[in-house]
Amino acid sequence: MINEVVRVLFHSLNGILIILVLIVVGYCLTQAGWFDERYSRITSKLVTQVALPCYMINTITSQFSRDELIRTFPDLKFPILSMILLFLVSYLCQFIFRISPQHRGLFKSMFANSNTVFVGLPVNMALFGRASLPYVLIYYMANTTFFWTLGVYLIRSDSDGEERFGWKEMLSKIFSPPLLGFIIGVILVLFNFQLPPFIESDCRYIGSLTIPLSMFFIGMKLAEVGIQNIRFSRDMGGIFLGRFLLAPLLMFVLVKGATVPDIMKQVFVIQAAMPVMTNAPVVAKLYHADSDYAAIMVTATTILSLLIVPILMGIVTTIF
Repeated sequence: MINEVVRVLFHSLNGILIILVLIVVGYCLTQAGWFDERYSRITSKLVTQVALPCYMINTITSQFSRDELIRTFPDLKFPILSMILLFLVSYLCQFIFRISPQHRGLFKSMFANSNTVFVGLPVNMALFGRASLPYVLIYYMANTTFFWTLGVYLIRSDSDGEERFGWKEMLSKIFSPPLLGFIIGVILVLFNFQLPPFIESDCRYIGSLTIPLSMFFIGMKLAEVGIQNIRFSRDMGGIFLGRFLLAPLLMFVLVKGATVPDIMKQVFVIQAAMPVMTNAPVVAKLYHADSDYAAIMVTATTILSLLIVPILMGIVTTIF
């Protein structure tokens, strides 16, 4: 029994520690003078406009068959409903926690969206093995669609004034490169279209830059802001409430009585409780919102998840 607890704890910590080490590397290299403000700006564009779209295409086409994709669509209702409710709750919480107007868009986006790939994927693979992969990607489909539409729109609403936009421009930005990459991947799978081998390899290689560059970017921002500025605040308390209590609790209520595999219930609850999306500070930087604020929240929630995920893992495996 003790060995099983230790194994669960180790696997829970492993995926999160991988992310934290990459953040520390980015932080240390910035402190050493390797990266500067210009490089962080280039990195944000490289991740969102080049690496992440390729990552989307490669992940969807390599992990799903047409039949699997069609079978998973009905299960999307759980994460979709969960995120809709979380977004609605976030509007109330912004007033309860007295979030400043220039941070309200970021707060609501970070409150409702979780890190389903950069942290969620390795954590669930470590906890449940490859059997968890289809369910991880189901949650990912809903989460990435919400983030790159409503989430990005909310972050852009925090713009410092340089990025004001009308409906036409807003729609063009909603269909951002990452979301288009996701849509292309789904279309390729549904129509059984096989990419030429060299393009498939290019998507895989370029997409593999996404995670390390995103983590390096967070480390860069922390070095610019100063690690000493990570202090508990009302904003952070609100994000903690949304990410680690309300999100998993809401998902638990939604799937508890559903006639679906227990592993899907477990994965969905764990995915709901993941830290803030690592792309939040990258997108904030791109659209002139407060990327320092977002980077602090990403790191704080990632650190706290070291404690939350093992506890939550014990709960879900006992109940389901």
